[in-house]
Amino acid sequence: MKSRILKCTECNRYTLKTICPACGAVATNPCPARYSPEDRYGSYRRKMKRFYDDRQTQGT
Repeated sequence: MKSRILKCTECNRYTLKTICPACGAVATNPCPARYSPEDRYGSYRRKMKRFYDDRQTQGT
């Protein structure tokens, strides 16, 4: 069952709306994705994470 509760990215309040009524920031799902040892796309996600982490450290 999918949770309907969301957490604001700025003020960390919980809400049922996609936009936080307190500060107007975006609210996202507070739970991480489920882990699966048979994750077919895990290697791609790790490569993308490394790519974006490297870009942020370079200042681009």
